[in-house]
Amino acid sequence: MPEVIFPGPEGRLEGRYHPQKEKDAPIAIVLHPHPQFGGTMNNKVVYNLHYAFYNMGFTVLRFNFRGVGRSQGEYDQGVGELSDAASALDYLQSMNNNSKHCWVAGFSFGAWIGMQLLMRRPEITGFISVAPPANMYDFSFLAPCPSSGLIINGSADRVAPPADTVGLVNKLHEQKGITITHEEVEGADHFFQDQHMDTMVGSVSDYVKRRLTENSR
Repeated sequence: MPEVIFPGPEGRLEGRYHPQKEKDAPIAIVLHPHPQFGGTMNNKVVYNLHYAFYNMGFTVLRFNFRGVGRSQGEYDQGVGELSDAASALDYLQSMNNNSKHCWVAGFSFGAWIGMQLLMRRPEITGFISVAPPANMYDFSFLAPCPSSGLIINGSADRVAPPADTVGLVNKLHEQKGITITHEEVEGADHFFQDQHMDTMVGSVSDYVKRRLTENSR
């Protein structure tokens, strides 16, 4: 998979870019967990999401937030990381002008950043939020949430407790015009260890495939 370096707000950002042959293939970016707790673009959940999207025919980019790996800059409490994600999406779009679908997927801290990116970018047609840390971060900016998506978490998640995720989902369910799908993987922890990873990736793939055939927002 080609390594790429592209410009971010604070210098170079390092990524992995996986294009399809079809010029109008849908595009997706995948956002990694918290930089200060060992999160990188090579996190297992991020890596598996990346390949899940690629195997469904998406051109995919995952990258390291500022200060991680070979990405320049330093951790910025989520503010700069959101700008990094916007730059990554700009870069991905610049190489794929004919794409009809644009998705954002994020894991943990990356899910929080991804859902903020939704609010800024009306062209995003769908999102995947894996284990969003609704107990640590305020998601009230999702008013209204601009596109439909899947929120998926583990029933044994101690980092982002399921009750907080359910609270977030219930708030989003009240909004009209979009559909929030929620799935809980029985027995899975925050990192979807062992067989739970396959279950989670399978759920994501089924959801995205269904959305692509429906062609709905």
